[in-house]
Amino acid sequence: MAGLDTRLLYLLLVVLVAGERLVELAISGRNERRLRARGAVEAGAGHFPAMAALHAAWLAACPLEVWLLDRPFLPPLAAAAGGALALTMALRYWVIATLGERWCTRVLVPPGEQRILAGPYRWLRHPNYLAVAVEVFALPLVHSAWLTAAAFGAANLAVLAVRIRVEDRALARA
Repeated sequence: MAGLDTRLLYLLLVVLVAGERLVELAISGRNERRLRARGAVEAGAGHFPAMAALHAAWLAACPLEVWLLDRPFLPPLAAAAGGALALTMALRYWVIATLGERWCTRVLVPPGEQRILAGPYRWLRHPNYLAVAVEVFALPLVHSAWLTAAAFGAANLAVLAVRIRVEDRALARA
């Protein structure tokens, strides 16, 4: 019964993370409309569907691995992964607050605007991507879904390598 309880709680956590992602998409959509109205043009749109599909599949894979492969709940691992997950959320919302209307899930750079060097950007070039990279590893490990952590973590790093190149080029042109 205890295993069933932790699986249900883990499923609830994944649903909450998915809900948080939906909130982010709403913020991004609002900001995208504003950015395009200011003349921003999207860079690297070709990789976006793959990135979106990867993240949707990751959210589905997390509980599936736990349920189908009977992954155990290990409190020390859950605490460490949960702590890392909480830090990723804090970092991402710091990024969103710092970028304001410029934060978007797509690469949209308004013409003539300077690169932002405030908030977490004082120390990191791409703090949002650090948050996402850690999150993709941490959420599955809350309930020992190490295959999901490894597979999606590696795939996400590959997508982020493309994304960072696209974003750096777009920022350099602006």
